[in-house]
Amino acid sequence: MAASCSLPGTQDLSALRAKLQGLLRFLREALSICNAHTVDFYTESVWEQLIDVPPETVLAVLKKATEEAEARPAEARPPPEAEGASGITDFPKIFCETSQKLLSVEAFVLAAKYYSLQNLGVCTPFEQLLVALRGNQTQKTGENVKPDEFMNLKKSHEVQAMSELISSVADYYGIKQVIDLGSGKGYLSSFLSLKYGLKVYGIDSSNTNTHGAQERNRKLKKHWKICHTQSKSDVNGLALKMAKGKKMQGEIQYKANTEEECNNSPTSQEMMSTSEFLPDFSVSVISNIRKQMENLHVCSHREENLCFANAFSLIDLLPINAIEPTTSSRMPKRKMSEANKERRKTTSKSTESNIYSPLTSFITADSELHDIIKDLEDCLMVGLHTCGDLAPNTLRIFTSKPEIKGVCSVGCCYHLLSEEFEDPHKECAQEKWGFPMCHYLKEERWCCGRNARMSACLALERVAVGGGLPTESLFYRAVLQDIIKDCYGITKCDRHVGKIYSKSSSFLDYVRKSLKKLGLDESKLPEKLIMDYYEKYKPRMNELEAFNMLKVVLAPCIETLILLDRLCYLKEQEDIAWSALVKLFDPVKSPRCYAVIALKRQQ
Repeated sequence: MAASCSLPGTQDLSALRAKLQGLLRFLREALSICNAHTVDFYTESVWEQLIDVPPETVLAVLKKATEEAEARPAEARPPPEAEGASGITDFPKIFCETSQKLLSVEAFVLAAKYYSLQNLGVCTPFEQLLVALRGNQTQKTGENVKPDEFMNLKKSHEVQAMSELISSVADYYGIKQVIDLGSGKGYLSSFLSLKYGLKVYGIDSSNTNTHGAQERNRKLKKHWKICHTQSKSDVNGLALKMAKGKKMQGEIQYKANTEEECNNSPTSQEMMSTSEFLPDFSVSVISNIRKQMENLHVCSHREENLCFANAFSLIDLLPINAIEPTTSSRMPKRKMSEANKERRKTTSKSTESNIYSPLTSFITADSELHDIIKDLEDCLMVGLHTCGDLAPNTLRIFTSKPEIKGVCSVGCCYHLLSEEFEDPHKECAQEKWGFPMCHYLKEERWCCGRNARMSACLALERVAVGGGLPTESLFYRAVLQDIIKDCYGITKCDRHVGKIYSKSSSFLDYVRKSLKKLGLDESKLPEKLIMDYYEKYKPRMNELEAFNMLKVVLAPCIETLILLDRLCYLKEQEDIAWSALVKLFDPVKSPRCYAVIALKRQQ
């Protein structure tokens, strides 16, 4: 272990269960809003069934809440001290006791805000964790890293933050091997390998992704080779420039000393300074050049990053040993210094440890890693936006395999999670479900439902900063459903309309294209009939908008439930020394921004 600094304190299992109990109490009343499908909004009279206030009131309250949050971003509402406290836990004021309809939008917003991860106080600050992992060690990498040279800004943001954490954990444990589950196109794996010198196995279920990752990594190394050659040329030029500067500085100093000895008159003492003779090579410039050259030589073998601000940005990304040595390999051995020979030896030994190997395999909770990775050793298991059940299965594999010393998992696609209690009457041989994982929610036989899990994927922060919702397209789809029900007698349809809205010029065009895709005879519906439906529901479009905004406000609570379930599962394991939820990303850039992190006890 690289540092003896203790990790940040986290809430224990009993405290987390108390948070879950309060959250469940709220969700028992509110979950019906999330489980109502937008497609059935008009056919099933969703607004009349669930909401007892006008849509104008809902939109006005939500707008006011957003404006207040923008005006006072740092101000937090005081949490209730007990279950009987007013406001957040006074549920009769939020929902009607008899009809279960929403009565108070203000109380609803307050409760939803309180039961989000940000306000429950269960997250460990990212920077605090990094400081604890590093101990007294300084960060080894430069700050001007720009991986957006080969990935989009969102992915660049995610990869930089997550790789920094993974590298710190690896250093903390002295681990060199990383397993990246659901590695996809290999962005995180490549970055961990090339930037931090880790040996990474990227496992994905798609052969297409695996082959794509291999090709992308090959091109990246080739790109690096070109950049590295150019950087060496820049370094040689810099060294020559410094040598010339030293020579000229010496000549000037010699001239000044000679003249001082020959003539100590006041006139001679008013002679121009060396900086006026040679402005390009002042003492400060030469000092700066010397420091840059010294920084080059003291870089560690593992992270030999060239720290020049004006160099190509990928130089800040990749270590020298990411590729085979170029110019120096053609030098005669008798001209190679002993220090350089030793460096070459170290480099050749380390090149095998910092490789990225993409593999194809479908991972389950029972997957045997030794069958997939032949040289499995003490390692970390990570996953960036692992889809559906892969995120909980990552945690299960971590707890069951002694070689895996730490885990960092950021999940996504909550709607694809399998739920144990979603259909209790259906016989199923599946033993390990995506949700729930912890004992408490299993004892409660808690079920969210697919629509609620789909709602958990909504991005509140993006909507809050003006991202908005596609209200018109959702409105088109809801009205279409009423047409299908009335004109074709179909209440449920397994086929999906898809992204027809973006290809349609009007509501009429949308309906005809959708019916054709669903295999229904669109010619039987006259234009007037279709437009009558549009005119019928157009005045009620604000109901759909208000309802979807309520779902957006509630979305963080569903995500909180899913992530607290995973954290409680880890807290229940005996051999885990530390576990926490950490907000890794900016939620506007990357809405699924929370990582579940756990570290095992040292043997």
